[in-house]
Amino acid sequence: MKVNVEIDCTPLEARQFFGLPDVSPMQTAVMDKMQQQVMANIEKVSPESLIQSWFTFDPKIAERFQDMFVTMAGLGAMGQKDKK
Repeated sequence: MKVNVEIDCTPLEARQFFGLPDVSPMQTAVMDKMQQQVMANIEKVSPESLIQSWFTFDPKIAERFQDMFVTMAGLGAMGQKDKK
């Protein structure tokens, strides 16, 4: 014998029926806290602040980046000469 019972209720009504607590205030508080943290940290991820934090370690790091790019450009030019 097979019996099917279909119950039409909201999640809140099901939780109340089984005696489970209402967790919506806690969910709201957690989501509000997460939103505050995301909004506070979003400024740290902006390109300007990232570049500023990278270049504050060593005043000569800009020169080192420039040298690295010149070296890479030189290697790329040498690779193109080899192909000809």
